[in-house]
Amino acid sequence: MIWLSTIRAVFGVLFVSLILAGCAPKGPADYDLIIQGGTIYDGSGENPAVADIGISGDRIVAIGDLQGKIAEEVINADGFAVAPGFINMLSWATETLIQDGRAMSDIMQGVTLEVMGE
Repeated sequence: MIWLSTIRAVFGVLFVSLILAGCAPKGPADYDLIIQGGTIYDGSGENPAVADIGISGDRIVAIGDLQGKIAEEVINADGFAVAPGFINMLSWATETLIQDGRAMSDIMQGVTLEVMGE
């Protein structure tokens, strides 16, 4: 009978240990954001490449295979194009900007800066 109680106690301790080990905090994240598997167009004229992008703060700090790296947020960009923001140096979108002050029609096309007027 004592033998059975000892086995139950050992299994109980092992079970609780496994549960607590699963609750342990993860190590610090390598990046704030990882954009995974997007087709990267970098504006250099070279052929696009499929890769991951690691971002910390407001900086791109890594481009390549980031599998196994930890990030606070991960975006799956498989099948999507990833490019730097586009600058529209001669925009005639004043009407659409008046209708939608957020300029979502331009943002959805990747435009991050517009110069308007003459």
